[in-house]
Amino acid sequence: MKNISVKKSFLYTLFITLTLVSCKKELEKINDKISDTASSVTEESEKKDSLMAKKDSVVQKESLPPAVQEYGFYNAYIFPKDKKVRDSLFASFNKKFTEKERYAILALNRLDSKNKWNADTLVVPAKIDTTLMEYSPFPMQLDVLSPVKKFVVFSYPIQAYGVYSNGTLVKWGPTSMGKKSAKTKTGLTFANWKKKLAISTVSSEWKLPYNFNIFNLDGIGWHQYDLPGYPASHSCLRLLMNDAKWLYGYADTWVLNPGGATTKAKGTPVLVYGDYPWGKRKPWRKLLNDPNSNNVSVDEMTKMIEPNIQKILKEQDNRERVVDSIRAAKAEIEQMPQTTKTVEP
Repeated sequence: MKNISVKKSFLYTLFITLTLVSCKKELEKINDKISDTASSVTEESEKKDSLMAKKDSVVQKESLPPAVQEYGFYNAYIFPKDKKVRDSLFASFNKKFTEKERYAILALNRLDSKNKWNADTLVVPAKIDTTLMEYSPFPMQLDVLSPVKKFVVFSYPIQAYGVYSNGTLVKWGPTSMGKKSAKTKTGLTFANWKKKLAISTVSSEWKLPYNFNIFNLDGIGWHQYDLPGYPASHSCLRLLMNDAKWLYGYADTWVLNPGGATTKAKGTPVLVYGDYPWGKRKPWRKLLNDPNSNNVSVDEMTKMIEPNIQKILKEQDNRERVVDSIRAAKAEIEQMPQTTKTVEP
């Protein structure tokens, strides 16, 4: 009986021991699983953090402002070729400058807003004057033009135009003149006819707002059209919309004789001069190294105008006489008594 009791006690102890060992192994397995799961979660978390860090790095890199090279009076804004980064940099550029400031910056680079994407580098003044007069390449005063009421000049070398009233510069701006295969005619000419919306003779699809003809037989005139940052036209003189509109109202047209076959009086004198430095650095880029590099001196302008000044003044005097006679004739007609018809009873 005693032996049976001892056996039962031994078996019970063995059962308890085996149970405890089994439980311990199960616990170890569970702990291993928990450990593996925790490790996996940690690895996934680390991967996500790494990806987020990379993403943040890319976003931060793309949102950086354009690379600015400071030169002093003018600075260079460099835009890369990569479209995503480029778009991001232009977005930053748009935030930094007001609409008027961006307009002035693009004009200084001979660009309109449509063609700003053509720029890999923008010349930006350290201090922005939205009137552009601070950066005029033309002299502010020309004594040789003092007796000339209105005068317009277009410079091929620097792709710019200037407007003088009695020798004082009143306006200047960018232009895009004839490309190398279709150069704009140069020399002294006079404004002829104008049309608020003309259709190009090269292509009927090209609409030319505020067109003002200056070479009648050649069909050349100034008008609004794309400014891509270099001479690109088919001989005409392209302008920004605001400039084309302003010049449309400023310049005088010719006066034709009855029948319209001959000219009775010429319009505003216009001088187109020089040639573009084809294949070389854009002239306005030189402003970075020398703020005066685009300047046309008083002597240069005087030498170009002096040989033509007598003709300019002669045509101006003739125009004044013609205009005065037309006004007098109109006034006389207006003062004539109107005849009334009597109706018989």
